[in-house]
Amino acid sequence: MTFKDLILLENSNYIIINKPTGISSLQERFGMHVSIQDLSKSYLPIAQLGHRLDKMTSGVLVVAKNPEAYRNFHLQLQNREVIKKYHAIVHGTHKFDRDPIDLPIKVSSSGKAKIDFKMGKQSLTIVKSIENFRHFTLLECLPITGRLHQIRIHLANQGANLVSDTSYGGKFPFLSQIKKNYKRSTKEKEPIPMISRFALHAYSISFSNIDGEELIVNAPYPKDFVVFLKQLRKYDQI
Repeated sequence: MTFKDLILLENSNYIIINKPTGISSLQERFGMHVSIQDLSKSYLPIAQLGHRLDKMTSGVLVVAKNPEAYRNFHLQLQNREVIKKYHAIVHGTHKFDRDPIDLPIKVSSSGKAKIDFKMGKQSLTIVKSIENFRHFTLLECLPITGRLHQIRIHLANQGANLVSDTSYGGKFPFLSQIKKNYKRSTKEKEPIPMISRFALHAYSISFSNIDGEELIVNAPYPKDFVVFLKQLRKYDQI
């Protein structure tokens, strides 16, 4: 895989990519694995990441090609003018209709987020149900603020835990839970989850180029997300 393979859109100011799961946005502490930052700088040495995604989150990520573009993007982030849409698969059947989740978040020294009404920072996520199944729901989440793990902790607080997000109460999903008369293959030593990382994908982003042109980019689902949804549509329809 090369950085060029990830590009969804490129112009004179920005490169917008579809980040794979399992790759950190920034270089990790001990520098043992390649990061998106490393890949972008090998493509363009002065490139700067406009924002970050969690290592296990896939999807759209903005890279600035010059300092002016970086400042333009960050000013829009500060003014909450950048529109990000995430798609998430959560446990349970939920009927969200652009509902606001307005709960303050505090991040501990260990890097885990929690709701804290005394010390937390104001945090807002708008949530809408896209597709319901018997045991799961596909959601669209718009984080208005950008706190660490915001979507994950906000959904968990609503009892809509992100699938496979064991840090915030999610569980691994197995085909045996939704398929009638399921029989495990004799070749399978242990059951394999339908998706083994938390089911969160940065689906789209919208912001203004330096010249004022609106940039809207959607990132196709990665293979594991697609396969999981296919299984749900086949075996878990309401």
